[in-house]
Amino acid sequence: MHPPAAARTPLAARTRARRPLARATGAGLAVVLALTLTACSPDRPDPTDAAAALAAALAEGNLDQAPLADGDRERAEAELTEALAGTGEVDRAVTATAGEVREDGETLTAPVTLEWTWELGEEDLTYRTTTTLTHDGEEWTAPWSRELVHAAIGDGVLAVETVPAERGRILAGDGSPLVTPRPVLRIGVDKANVAAEAVADVATGLAETLGFDDPQAFADRAAAAGPKAFVEAITVRQEDPGDVDLDAVRRLPGVLLVPGELPLAPTREFARPILGTVGPATAEIVEESDGAVRPGDQAGLSGLQRQYDEVLRGRPGTTMLIRRGDGSAAELLSAAPRSGKDVTVTLDARLQTAAEEILAGVEPASAIVALRPSTGEVLAAASGPGGQGLSTATLGAYAPGSTFKVATALALLRAGLTPDSPVECTPTATADGREFSNYPGFPAAELGPTTLRGAIASSCNAALIAERDRVDAQDLTDAAAALGLGVPAALGVPYLAGEVPADASGTEHAAAMIGQGRIQASPLAMATVAASVARGERVAPVLVRDAGGEPPSEPDAADAGGPDAAPLTAAEAEALRSLMRAVVEDGTGSFLADVPGEPVHAKSGTAEYGTSEPPRAHAWMIAFQGDLAVATFVEDGIAGAQTAGPLLEEFLRRAA
Repeated sequence: MHPPAAARTPLAARTRARRPLARATGAGLAVVLALTLTACSPDRPDPTDAAAALAAALAEGNLDQAPLADGDRERAEAELTEALAGTGEVDRAVTATAGEVREDGETLTAPVTLEWTWELGEEDLTYRTTTTLTHDGEEWTAPWSRELVHAAIGDGVLAVETVPAERGRILAGDGSPLVTPRPVLRIGVDKANVAAEAVADVATGLAETLGFDDPQAFADRAAAAGPKAFVEAITVRQEDPGDVDLDAVRRLPGVLLVPGELPLAPTREFARPILGTVGPATAEIVEESDGAVRPGDQAGLSGLQRQYDEVLRGRPGTTMLIRRGDGSAAELLSAAPRSGKDVTVTLDARLQTAAEEILAGVEPASAIVALRPSTGEVLAAASGPGGQGLSTATLGAYAPGSTFKVATALALLRAGLTPDSPVECTPTATADGREFSNYPGFPAAELGPTTLRGAIASSCNAALIAERDRVDAQDLTDAAAALGLGVPAALGVPYLAGEVPADASGTEHAAAMIGQGRIQASPLAMATVAASVARGERVAPVLVRDAGGEPPSEPDAADAGGPDAAPLTAAEAEALRSLMRAVVEDGTGSFLADVPGEPVHAKSGTAEYGTSEPPRAHAWMIAFQGDLAVATFVEDGIAGAQTAGPLLEEFLRRAA
């Protein structure tokens, strides 16, 4: 037999295409063995198993089962552990090739070539070491030598050093950075400068100063860390530490404030549910990355940072070397870091900031979403603090109430009505025994004969429910789809496009006429409705414009609406504009009439829920002005115009 070609290549570090490899790391063992026995004879013992066992032991870093010569094992264990200590969690594989068995008197020997492969990012370091197996009449054994790890190791150790890659930025629509490295302070206990018996007290004092709910838990973590560890408690912005009193922290003995940088948005609140956060990689992220992320690496933990982490994080640089006792080092392989790529979103920093400032004092979950109708670009997607971290703006699922009457009006227009068609606004309407009322405090002066325009302007529930037999549930679904509601788009992030069931009947269909029942929408979905009316065709919202050179993927879900759902026509759009303008000129949105700039078109909405008296209500308002479409929402309000309306007005004035 002849040794394989790989055995005849010189010692080398080389880059090669990925191939399936079992790996050995500090977290577990798997070994690839490629054994070739040459000049085999049935009269001679086979060294294959011994070579395999040696390769496995070296790959695992544990010589318990290695076929070592007597007297070498204890020293070998210590030296192997020392030699590999600096390689951390780097994957390695060892292959063994046994050569020709030779006879030297009564002694049998077999040369063995061990090929080590270290996987360093996208590059591999591959080299060979050699040894000779000796058969003593009973078994094959090998002498221990540090050179089994590397031929040039001498008294040194293998070490792997990494250089973090520069993380890509998240850029605004104008190209300015939204998320970029900003200065932070890592606050923690420096155990190297704290007496062991004082660690618990120091950690407890720091936790109490920082306002931790469970100071003892941090004290326990500090006590369990190594004797010289820095046990981090919290990371804060240098310029805006929030509620942390840095002066008080600095006065605590044994506490360090270590300066550093993290990829951060302009403020702690800025688009946080959408942009997400970066921090130490979790065990789950490390496992899912298939070796691309290692313990201690920074990784995206939520939002866009998590979704596009592979694009943003880049690849760390890696150097493998031999460090010797005299302080010298021999480099074996060095791979430079590769910076992450930028992700560009459509957000407008000024409008996003304005929206968040407006929502800052709103206690229930709330949102303001702004779109550019001409392009579908999301300019602001702000979620108030009451959402407790949820992106209410994009993922909140609520009945849209009377803002849905824009879609209802489109369905009625398609059924033959015009804005001037007569309808009757009564105090109540009954459908299959269920009585529906207008919103609480509905003006008595608006009751009586009116037109479709008047019913939309005053938001008369009874008038629209009375027209329910002109359209069915599928008609409502199709009309909503023509305006973008219920139609998934390539937004670039998860969002709720909305749902308008096509199978509603009876009282549920009556409720759907006024945006209740099983109809659901997010604030983004309702902003899309307003944008579609403004543009005169269905708008597909987009938030991620570019993800490292690639556009966001198209949605998997099929378009909503029936197979023959008609697109919005120019005449229909003009009619809907006249209805939404009437809301401002003569109806519930009259407070918007003096907003500077182009005429405002709007629709208010109140979606009652629960069994309390009076009923609780989701408050909505949608509008467009020029090339700006907006939706405002408050989860628990009085009425759309009263609760969501002032938010909309302030936003429009600040956007001017």
